[in-house]
Amino acid sequence: MNNEKTHLLIIDDEVNYLLVLEALLKDAGYEVTALSDPETALAFLEDSEVDVVITDMKMPRVTGGEVLARVKKNWPNIPVLIMTAFGSIASAVDLMKQGATNYITKPFSNDDLLLAVQNAAELSRMHRQYRILHESLEEHYGKHNIIGSSHAMREMLSMVDRVAPSKATVLISGESGTGKELVAKAIHFASPRNKEPFVSVNCMALNPGVLESELFGHEKGSFTGAVAMRRGRFEQADGGTLFLDEIGELTPELQVKLLRVLQEHKFERVGGTTEIEVNIRVVAATNKDLLTLVQSGAFREDLYYRLNVVHIALPPLRERREDIPLLVAHFTEKSCKENELPLKSFSTEALNYLVGYEWPGNVRQLQNVVERCVVLVPGNVINLEHLPPEIRDEEAQFKSAVDLLPVELDLADTLERIEAALIRRALVRADFIQTNASKLLGISKSLMQYKLKKYGITGH
Repeated sequence: MNNEKTHLLIIDDEVNYLLVLEALLKDAGYEVTALSDPETALAFLEDSEVDVVITDMKMPRVTGGEVLARVKKNWPNIPVLIMTAFGSIASAVDLMKQGATNYITKPFSNDDLLLAVQNAAELSRMHRQYRILHESLEEHYGKHNIIGSSHAMREMLSMVDRVAPSKATVLISGESGTGKELVAKAIHFASPRNKEPFVSVNCMALNPGVLESELFGHEKGSFTGAVAMRRGRFEQADGGTLFLDEIGELTPELQVKLLRVLQEHKFERVGGTTEIEVNIRVVAATNKDLLTLVQSGAFREDLYYRLNVVHIALPPLRERREDIPLLVAHFTEKSCKENELPLKSFSTEALNYLVGYEWPGNVRQLQNVVERCVVLVPGNVINLEHLPPEIRDEEAQFKSAVDLLPVELDLADTLERIEAALIRRALVRADFIQTNASKLLGISKSLMQYKLKKYGITGH
């Protein structure tokens, strides 16, 4: 490790020891501040970045124990090493129980001292990396970084605001690609549990036997291949949030076990008999209609109501088209930065086609399209001809849309829905000028106005 980046604060009222320590640690490559007055040292901590504190235990006005207590209260992630004479080792061990990282006996061995300082510096570095990672996660997944200013997204973020501080279980529903896990993380990082783990499990990605072990863990020898005890996701998430994606895929047996955990906060590992108690918040997500699954007997009604304490429904991208330009700008900037490319942009015509597309894969599909264009288009402007065929080709769009329709449907109702969608898309591509939109559709302006009123389309 690079000692030059590690700042040590040494506190000792014995000036001779202070000078020896300072010289030794500076020679080892550390940045060192040596102070003989504990109060001055504590004031120094207020305004300086210090990685490790090394303090003598017996000092006349402020003891090493008092220094430790102040540091742990105000800067809990700074490791504290206690220096003590042989006769005070018992007291030093007691201080370690109060949070001291280690103790160094006087007179000290240089090698022992350097090893203790190195270990403390490494611990400090790990704390710093964790803090940076946590701050970046908070920034990335905080609710204000969910892109969208549409009415539907403002309503959803308001719900996140209200539910996050509570202990309530949350059920997030929405089509694939709408960002359900992103919302779950926003709830976690806006909650009092935000310093604890966020653990995610996709219930569809694993077969039932593997999923049970993944969720609840297993004991050694509980099945072939269980060569050691393994903690499951419930234990890993203790104190934090467990996100169960695709919850509708759980087997009836796993539904029973999950219901028990939600009711009692207890479970046993696979092959175990000891009850394990956990304090977690469960956020579940599904792209299926759970109530329909309940009515068909595929999902337990009591589990459904346990999960559905607070319900957040994510709208598909086609129902919040005003957010598409914001998302395109965000993904373009992100992709350019990640690929070390100059900033690119989409032409107005290309953007209009993106806004008018139905996006069956929702935000995830939009992100993929933007990233592909950024990487493949050589110039700085992405035009209509650069878009994938399914977006710019009217025939391909029509065929794709028809193929997605169910075989059994109400023809009149379906035709009206298609007509309303075509009118909305024409308005988007005509920059919301009704005369131009009616020309695109080959109808009169008066008929366009009639259709707008019929379908409750306001123009924006």
